[in-house]
Amino acid sequence: MFDILVYLYETYYRPDACPDAEALAKKLSAVGFEEDEISEALDWLTVLADNTNGLAAKLPEAAPFSTGFRVYAQQEIAILGAPAMGFIQFLESAGLLNPQQREIVIERSLAINESPVPLDKVKVIVLMMLWSQGKEPDMLMFDELLLSDDESEPRLLH
Repeated sequence: MFDILVYLYETYYRPDACPDAEALAKKLSAVGFEEDEISEALDWLTVLADNTNGLAAKLPEAAPFSTGFRVYAQQEIAILGAPAMGFIQFLESAGLLNPQQREIVIERSLAINESPVPLDKVKVIVLMMLWSQGKEPDMLMFDELLLSDDESEPRLLH
């Protein structure tokens, strides 16, 4: 599924440049992706779009500028793992994610059914969340998202 998400990000500059789901599924199949992966990726993207729209409608305008902090539930800690939570916290504390975006990233990370969620997949989730909102990552975020796990330094919270 993540190969498809990366392919979509690289191929379609904006989500509105993508064809409809049926045509996109045919194009992905023609490129060589398997049907079950295509279905899983398209379902994941549909929920991403629904969550983005739903969260924006539920939360007030001031919510993206909240100065509160996120307390993770035990289940979230177990599934996300310290590297993913540290990375999400880093992006938020650097002002690269707002609280609404953070919640979308957490929810979509929990939806992939891996425990702990690999950091490289969290990076793809962040990219896809921004892509689905029609936003480009700034240069600092782009560098962080493209660093491999071997190259990245541990996150220091101070």
